[in-house]
Amino acid sequence: MKNSDQKVVAVIMVGGPTKGTRFRPLSFNTPKPLFPLAGQPMVHHPISACKSIPNLARIFLIGFHEEREFALYVSSISSELNIPVRYLKEDKPHGSAGGLYYFRDIIMEDNPSHIVLLNCDVCCSFPLTEMLDAHRRYGGMGTLLVIKVSAESASEFGELVADPVTKELLHYTEKPETFVSDLINCGVYIFTPEIFHVIQDIRTHREDKANLHTLSSFEALRLTTKTHAKDFVRLDQDILSPLAGKKQLYTYETMDFWEQIKTPAMSLKCSALYLAQFRHKSPGLLAYGDGTKNPTVVDDVYIHPSAKVHPTAKIGPNVSISANVRVAAGVRLMDCIILDDAEIQENAFVKYAIVGWKSSLGKWARVQGEGDYKTKLGITILGEAVTVEDEVVVVNSIVLPNKVLNISVQEEIIL
Repeated sequence: MKNSDQKVVAVIMVGGPTKGTRFRPLSFNTPKPLFPLAGQPMVHHPISACKSIPNLARIFLIGFHEEREFALYVSSISSELNIPVRYLKEDKPHGSAGGLYYFRDIIMEDNPSHIVLLNCDVCCSFPLTEMLDAHRRYGGMGTLLVIKVSAESASEFGELVADPVTKELLHYTEKPETFVSDLINCGVYIFTPEIFHVIQDIRTHREDKANLHTLSSFEALRLTTKTHAKDFVRLDQDILSPLAGKKQLYTYETMDFWEQIKTPAMSLKCSALYLAQFRHKSPGLLAYGDGTKNPTVVDDVYIHPSAKVHPTAKIGPNVSISANVRVAAGVRLMDCIILDDAEIQENAFVKYAIVGWKSSLGKWARVQGEGDYKTKLGITILGEAVTVEDEVVVVNSIVLPNKVLNISVQEEIIL
């Protein structure tokens, strides 16, 4: 079969409510995958990237959020892209590879030659077409996207060693205690359907091991603490590590941006990265204005069409304003995300902050952070329906939903 005739399906792992606790308080009422970055839900960015894949048959979202939470979005994005998008709910967490296997029959309905697998909480340019071309040249079972990072930060991720010529994956270690390589796993993969046989072999091996002989109570306890259930299969430790060096897996290195979205602070950084990408790929999504009929806009800014922003406001750089937001005269917004139905009153100032849904900032209020994306209080986060009264200053703080601040706070978590 020619490459032009081979169907491809995409699978995006979106996790579930037992994960993402570091994303609170923003994940209390909205699933993390639907939190807006650059004006679009987090999961929208990898979905949009999948649209460029030749012969894409359909896109699956796999997780254990309730189906009703994704129903409206899945319906709208399917219509927008004219590609079937379906949410598949796991009965329980099965692991990054186990979840794929759990829905193998549905995924293989279109008889695809390749499966593109992505993690929802990854922010990058998703070079999927180039990666698929490379994967076909390599001729292996799988190809993973990799990137070089600083030696200091590499241990936070899966480190790997690849052949500099053939690009074969030679060694893989998940979050090693000692330095292995500055090349890390980006959480974006392409597999042939053979991946399902590999996962099945892992499950069978575990079952055979458990049934090999009757264990003493001490041995049984030791085994259960060291091993996972047979249907919980991790892509990194259970597949990438054992198959490294066996001419099965290969790497494709990206020279573009890449980040992992684990915290609200990182979502703010990634929103800025996507806004910068819009400048080259979707300039029509960005706002423009010179302070006459429209507000003054500096660099990359997204403003939802339903938002009302006063012409004397100054917006940017790196600002995303969601639906039905009201921004009054003299307001200054920089490096921030303003969520649905928020109100920013006259002469308020926001920088390195996320302002929650239905929140309100009074006149001359200041809500700001230092812009350190790696620390817990590096930016300021206002949860849903938080009121900051006139002239109150909030610095490097996290405020849970439905609070009223009538005094200034700094480096506090307001419960």
